[in-house]
Amino acid sequence: MPKARFGIGDLVRHRLFDFRGVIFDVDPTFANTEEWYEAIPEDLRPSKDQPFYHLLAENAEQSYVAYVSQQNLIHDESEEPIDHPAIEAYFNGFNEGATSSVRSTGTRIKPDAVDSPRSLP
Repeated sequence: MPKARFGIGDLVRHRLFDFRGVIFDVDPTFANTEEWYEAIPEDLRPSKDQPFYHLLAENAEQSYVAYVSQQNLIHDESEEPIDHPAIEAYFNGFNEGATSSVRSTGTRIKPDAVDSPRSLP
């Protein structure tokens, strides 16, 4: 089983779709519903045997929560802030000397505290 390449507070970008976000939780392997998994087009469906990340995500139109496989994430090097409405409740600024991660407030996000994850691989 692959190890997690990203951690809580890392800023990431999706490899295929135009959105970015900050990681607020990590599952060592797929931990969503079978219905969610089957909703992903088969040719884009990732392996379940890899880390999956919960993101406070955003694109040009909206903010939302996403659940994304490790294979579809890369570090976001844009140095642009994430403007998600829930971010201040869980993060309190960039890490010292870093622009690719934010400091956690220590508050753990509960899945029911934010919108449901979108169906993205």
